[in-house]
Amino acid sequence: MEVKIRNRSRMMQLLALFMFASLVWAYAQLEWGMPQGAGRTSPTPRGAILAADGSVLARTVGKNRIYPQGTLAGQIIGMMGDSSGLEGLEAAYNRDLESGQALKLTIDPRTQANAEAALAEGVKSHQGEYGSVVVIETRTGRVLAAASYPPFDPNSWRDYSAETRRNRPFLDVFEPGSTVKGLVVAAALNENLTTPSTVYDTPMRRHVGGRWGSTIGDAVQHPATLTTKQVLRYSSNVGMSHIVEHFPAEKLRNYLTNYGFGQDVQLPTVSAATGRLQPLRKWDDLVRATNAFGQGMSSTTLQLAAAYNTLANDGMYLSPRLVEGAGVGERREVIGPGTAREIRSLLESVVSEGIKHQAGIEGYALAGKTGTAQVVVDGKYSATVYDSTFAGFFPADAPRVTVAVMVHGAKVNYHGSMLAAPIYKQIASGLISEWGTAPKLEAPKPEPATP
Repeated sequence: MEVKIRNRSRMMQLLALFMFASLVWAYAQLEWGMPQGAGRTSPTPRGAILAADGSVLARTVGKNRIYPQGTLAGQIIGMMGDSSGLEGLEAAYNRDLESGQALKLTIDPRTQANAEAALAEGVKSHQGEYGSVVVIETRTGRVLAAASYPPFDPNSWRDYSAETRRNRPFLDVFEPGSTVKGLVVAAALNENLTTPSTVYDTPMRRHVGGRWGSTIGDAVQHPATLTTKQVLRYSSNVGMSHIVEHFPAEKLRNYLTNYGFGQDVQLPTVSAATGRLQPLRKWDDLVRATNAFGQGMSSTTLQLAAAYNTLANDGMYLSPRLVEGAGVGERREVIGPGTAREIRSLLESVVSEGIKHQAGIEGYALAGKTGTAQVVVDGKYSATVYDSTFAGFFPADAPRVTVAVMVHGAKVNYHGSMLAAPIYKQIASGLISEWGTAPKLEAPKPEPATP
């Protein structure tokens, strides 16, 4: 009996010693990083980045981060360094991706590819320096495409400059020019300060701002009087100065703020520039007039698209969305639904009556406004460097998507109607073809009766 007790005691001592040794070993592994042997579990693989249709935009294979679509949405995705994301979504969502979570985007690969191709063709053929496009789904605010040119392939990111890697649709700030006229006319209609048929005296030049003011002018020849509808059609700065003449500065600035200008874009985690509106104390008669045609303020392509999407979405502003499940952002009414329908009709006329060949597609109702803005160089407006812009939506009567285009520094046919509008048209053509929507053709006129 005594032998059994002695043996059991020895076994208990050995067991206790083994358990103590195991604890010491485990502690050493945690504290000093000692080798854990072949039984160690592998770290969680980095989460994939997916497009809206499930296409893989980024995934990890072994120790390598692979971008199967090459340049498609390259600047949005960004890239990996040796151990973590360096730019784009790889950096913005680094913690989530490191924990193995997949990131699903609102980007539609076909729309993205269409936008990238149209932008590349336009920039190259007009000898531009760079450009960007944003396509937004009207009713949801989902960003279907955010294209940059020149292209960038994250698989070989070290071969590209920081400028080429730049996510231009979200980060580049520029003066939106005459595209703002559509937004300001909508605000004036909403305040009952004008109607589509209100007539204004519109010489080619007009002095604004009294003694300390300045002379503003128009680039396109037009009649000596214009209706509000024609002010948009001929893109008249003089006409816009009349439309906003009795628009209280604070109220007009508030409309621009509600369209999203001068405000942070409520896009969770993702970096986006703000743009600028001048402080209210500087809004004299001249500043009010120049802001009415998009001069003296700044925006990104994303902000411009979101602002025009307000007109398309029955007057309701929606924060753009890029990542599924990342929140719905802001939603606010800027103009009434009736006003939104009215301005959509006017902007459809801008295309159908003014730039039908550059921005229109036979049998489809497209709407929008061009802009051609001088760029500030060395503190003054350049006579040779321009930003070409277009913002619009389609179908005009029941919009499904909103598109904004910007091209910087074109050396050949730099006007918005010649450069940005055709890019919009090509994107619209691709989407309409994808939707399979039949054109609405005018019925043939009856033959005159024979006597």
